[in-house]
Amino acid sequence: MLLRHRLEAAGVAAVVRSAGLLESGNPASASGVEILAGRGLEMKAHRSTTVSAAILQEADLVLGMARQHVREAVVLAPDLWPRTFTLKELVRRGAAIGPRKEGEPLEAWLARAHMGRSTALLMGVAPEDDVADPIGQPRSAYETMVEELDELVERLVLLAWPAGPRGGG
Repeated sequence: MLLRHRLEAAGVAAVVRSAGLLESGNPASASGVEILAGRGLEMKAHRSTTVSAAILQEADLVLGMARQHVREAVVLAPDLWPRTFTLKELVRRGAAIGPRKEGEPLEAWLARAHMGRSTALLMGVAPEDDVADPIGQPRSAYETMVEELDELVERLVLLAWPAGPRGGG
């Protein structure tokens, strides 16, 4: 939701889908819905979708909130490893390599960000790569998570789409 909103605001035409490890059909948490509504983003109708190889194969970029999500995606579709990152990892690597250059395809920028990565990075959990899941915690944990995600998404859009409208790729 936050990525779709930021891309739309930047004039970037992209299809953004959400899928994860939960069983399909679960509603978003009440705290998450309320916090995002306060930012003008409607999530009442959102329902979880279980990630699948078919969904992943359609993606130019796969982002997980935690290493576990990236690990599961790569198990389902191993060829996607070069374009599958945690959000934190891609922002960190993107900052290290610099913003996408004028005329550079997204795939080429992602390949540069991917250089030097090892699948060993997928093991375990890591605060430097994982956004803390607030499920079952008080509303303040959700507020903290949304703030962190919003900042990360803003940084990602500035890195991967610095010149604004270029389409999804």
